[in-house]
Amino acid sequence: MPPPETMFCSQQINIPTGLPEVLKNFTKAAIRTQPKDLLVWSAAYFEALAKGETLPVKERLEMNFGNQNNDAMLTPGLLKTLHKQLSSAETCNREELQDKWKALCLPLEQLENMLILGNFGIVISCMEFFALGCSALGDSLKTSLKVACEILTEDEEGGAARIPFEIFSLVCTYLASLDSEMPQGHIDSFLASLEPQVKLQHGMIKPLDFIHREDMKPPCDSSD
Repeated sequence: MPPPETMFCSQQINIPTGLPEVLKNFTKAAIRTQPKDLLVWSAAYFEALAKGETLPVKERLEMNFGNQNNDAMLTPGLLKTLHKQLSSAETCNREELQDKWKALCLPLEQLENMLILGNFGIVISCMEFFALGCSALGDSLKTSLKVACEILTEDEEGGAARIPFEIFSLVCTYLASLDSEMPQGHIDSFLASLEPQVKLQHGMIKPLDFIHREDMKPPCDSSD
């Protein structure tokens, strides 16, 4: 075998033409996402990049969400990223969800609690899991639905946050089904009462259409 070529100067190093752009995009993605474990996230980032999959990257840098401490926890930006990674299909398997969750450096305990609450098995409905994620970020059904609108909307940030009423109804019905004090008939009446406004908005709904409503509480709390 011929001896290896001796390196005398940096000009002899062959740098792929696309490498600077790859590294620039990676750096910007890391700044936006702020992963707790940079090595774990980086491995997931480049694996997704190599496979042509949706990257584990937030769309924008988030300030501190709520009163969260320095421990990594689910945020609207991370939930949106996770949903984009999974929503190409109606369902995903538990192992895939766990891998995506760990790649975002989120605590497994929080994931396991959500899976128990949703009574999920091996195959998981992506939209139902998304709804549970919204519930983890909201302190009531109304605020959870507001989170869903803000994540799923195609409106610009700070806009009306409109989403299709069909998706809104699915999220609302699923979350209400987890509340033993919320009769299905109560939710059906609530959704029906929104339909006239939805028709005026071409099948879309926004948080302002429901966030100040009092009839989303369980009947036993309606006098509060």
